[in-house]
Amino acid sequence: MYKIKTLGLACLLIFISSATIAQSDPDREYYISVLTKIADPVLQNLSQGTLKQNMPIETAPNAYGDRDKVTYLEAFGRLLSGMAPWLELGADESEEGQLREAYIIMVHRSLKNATDPNSPDFMNFSEGGQPLVDAAFLAQGLLRAPTQLWDRLDATTQSNIITALKSSRQINPYYSNWLLFTAMVEAALLKFEGDGDMVRIAYAMNKHKEWYLGDGMYGDGPEFHYDYYNSFVIQPMMLDISKVLVDFEKGSLKDHELFIKRASRYAAIQERLISPEGTYPIIGRSMAYRFGAFQSLAQIALWEELPEDVSPAQVRGALGAIIARHLEASDMFDKGGWLTLGFYGHQPEIAEPYISTGSLYLCSQVFLPLGLSPEAPFWSLPAAEWTQKKIWGGKTPIIDKAI
Repeated sequence: MYKIKTLGLACLLIFISSATIAQSDPDREYYISVLTKIADPVLQNLSQGTLKQNMPIETAPNAYGDRDKVTYLEAFGRLLSGMAPWLELGADESEEGQLREAYIIMVHRSLKNATDPNSPDFMNFSEGGQPLVDAAFLAQGLLRAPTQLWDRLDATTQSNIITALKSSRQINPYYSNWLLFTAMVEAALLKFEGDGDMVRIAYAMNKHKEWYLGDGMYGDGPEFHYDYYNSFVIQPMMLDISKVLVDFEKGSLKDHELFIKRASRYAAIQERLISPEGTYPIIGRSMAYRFGAFQSLAQIALWEELPEDVSPAQVRGALGAIIARHLEASDMFDKGGWLTLGFYGHQPEIAEPYISTGSLYLCSQVFLPLGLSPEAPFWSLPAAEWTQKKIWGGKTPIIDKAI
């Protein structure tokens, strides 16, 4: 049995690249294999201080701004946010548990290098507007794995992270879902330092209460946008922020439960968007984030708050189908293993001007259910047909209804 904590970094990376995950469940093994394939180039380089040296920067044809100043934090923050629940399970004697420990160690070293001003991979948390977004995703990742990714850090790295997060305060958010980025940073400061800015948090949460439109969906600002931003940002961040507020007795449990109810309804809608073939509508902006569009469904599955007529087994089947469908594209990754711009493979024309290589790692959010233990119903029950597959297969349908 490997004792990962005693391995040097070189041996650790060899272990990761050659590891096989002994699981009785091939679906869980598949989810982990795809997540780690996505994560490896980012974490292996960042943990060694070579991310800026080796990460390619592909941009949209009409890109604006200096994406090389922001793309590295995008990659790390977004990846960490999606990977964190799996890492929070910690190490155990199984091969999966040993593998988790290897990645936890790499994330610790990556956090050190990303926030140490003397590191070649020190990241930009304050220059321009974009760093606020990805400071928030980094904060969200830490909140999703406080035991493994925060409590085990050395004091210097913890201090550097706090300083980096606070430096993002000078960025003014847009009057949109961006308000939640400021609130997420402050929620992490509340959790880890005990002193978040409650005014910033309250303003963001109260505005989103105003922007609720009904049937589980919020406007992105005062107006409704038909896209996946309820899932990319809005609903998951509202849940994670309000959970911190409840834990610290600074928020309303009633509000938190209401946000869960709305997110559960939105998860039901998301599950119904997945076709029998594992495809889904390409609507709105940021579709280069690929299956990150289903973060909300994945989080509600992780929290075990799915509505009664949506079983964990059918969500497992549906999410697995869209992951596999995307992976059919031979050019989803470049020769170095980095994600390429596109939706189904390499399609840079689908990327908005604000998207570059680092942006794409928001796709990792679909893997949130890996934070459930293998004994949880999501993994212990066989994958089942999801709503569209059942209906188009002539099975008995369940009528949908609004809340």
